[in-house]
Amino acid sequence: MSEKYDIAIIGGGINGAGIARDAALRGFKVILLEKNDFGGGTTAWSSRLIHGGLRYLEYAEIPLVFESLRERRRLQLLASHLVRRIRMTIPVYRHSRRGRFLIRLGMLAYDLLSIGKAVPGHRMLDRDDLLRETPGVLSEGLTGGAQYYDAQVTFAERLVIENVISAAAAGADVRNYSPVIGINVRKGVVNSLQFIDRASGAETEIAASVVINAAGPWVDRVLSTVNREMPVLMGGTKGSHIIVGPFDGAPDTAFYVEARADGRPFFIIPWNDQYLIGTTDIRYEGDPGGVGASDAEIAYLLDETNYVFPGARLTRADIHYTYAGVRPLPKREKGPESAITRKHIIFRHRAEADGLISIIGGKLTTYRSLAEQTVDRSVRRLGESHDCQTRDRPLPGAVDLEAARQHLESIPSLTPRCIERLLAVYGSRATDIAEEIDSGFVDEARTVLAAEIAYVIRTEFAVTLVDIMHRRIMLGLAADQGRAVAGEIARLAAAELSWDKAETARQLEALRKYNDQLRAPATAE
Repeated sequence: MSEKYDIAIIGGGINGAGIARDAALRGFKVILLEKNDFGGGTTAWSSRLIHGGLRYLEYAEIPLVFESLRERRRLQLLASHLVRRIRMTIPVYRHSRRGRFLIRLGMLAYDLLSIGKAVPGHRMLDRDDLLRETPGVLSEGLTGGAQYYDAQVTFAERLVIENVISAAAAGADVRNYSPVIGINVRKGVVNSLQFIDRASGAETEIAASVVINAAGPWVDRVLSTVNREMPVLMGGTKGSHIIVGPFDGAPDTAFYVEARADGRPFFIIPWNDQYLIGTTDIRYEGDPGGVGASDAEIAYLLDETNYVFPGARLTRADIHYTYAGVRPLPKREKGPESAITRKHIIFRHRAEADGLISIIGGKLTTYRSLAEQTVDRSVRRLGESHDCQTRDRPLPGAVDLEAARQHLESIPSLTPRCIERLLAVYGSRATDIAEEIDSGFVDEARTVLAAEIAYVIRTEFAVTLVDIMHRRIMLGLAADQGRAVAGEIARLAAAELSWDKAETARQLEALRKYNDQLRAPATAE
């Protein structure tokens, strides 16, 4: 056994990354293990909202709403380069299951719980007001609507990466592409685990006083590696999205719409110079890694959007790409999917494996508070007392953000569009990249610096071309998925990672397959 850690965390999504940061900043010896790349699972497939949980009011989950609103405010301060306020519009029709009175009550409750949360209150709209603001919305049967504010994280992947960077800076050992293959329990107490070391390919065993299973929808699969029988905890639901370009009548605000087919709310959100439309909510028991948007889900989202915005006339040919993920929810055999609680559960396996903790559920919005609560429970086992540091400590890219902007604007060769993109992706850390401006640009529009490629490999744990494109420089989420510059970026990555021609070709092919998996077929199968 090579090393002993206070806390070993399995899963490098937003929850695992947040826990690693919280624990490392408290002074614990921490290791974070992710079987693929950081932020490449459920976190990447969300609706990318940092929201207060308006819908949860329907199920009287008041504490969850209050926690969500509190954390929404925190993230707007602590991750100000990534999380920004967004205006939401709810249209109400005569056929809506939630009428104006019910919406009004929900808005009042939301405002009340938002006291001190630094966003404007709601306003109710009559029919003419809504049509004046959004003339493309369906007018037939429209009775009015409501507007309120939530927040959006354009690149949820970057939120994960910055938590990992911060954790590593505080001393955490962070490893992607390092799958856990066994968790060992002796005399009812967890004491070690084995994983495959990415660098060497060798099986490695480490000791740990606390093991935290934050593997999202893979929680049960991780538990299956424990050397004794463990309970089944997860019962996830699939959520799918489609990404389209601007369309006729498209709204300037995000729309929170009640679907005509089943009454389930879904979103139409301006996002990354495109529109993000979703999500669905379907029970799912298959492989979380093999999930994709089905033909039925794609048709549902297209039909519902075209109904609310008749001028859109969206077809499958208008879809830039799709994505789907599995929500890591607690197992529930009966009842509607929407009624399954969205509050997180910190499950301590006292009976089977004392010291092993599994995380069930969790949301982007509340990842920081989940991390704090999880480490608090670990502290009690470790017999240490350390104060949480993450309540008021900004993420690395949110430090001195305005000074960073001024510095970038002083560099003549940086275009305004390049500056805005650098700040949106890296925040104030973009100034480190700009020091290498002489390396030139990747694209003709001069928006992507060549220096970014070496930077994300050296400082952000990028290993593959897919990592670079989809979870670091974020070109993989553009309308063309970065296809026009993929070859040049592969060339730059090859120079940094010593890829030969065969490996470079393999990386390009892997990127092509990854992109193709996200593209919707032109016709339904």
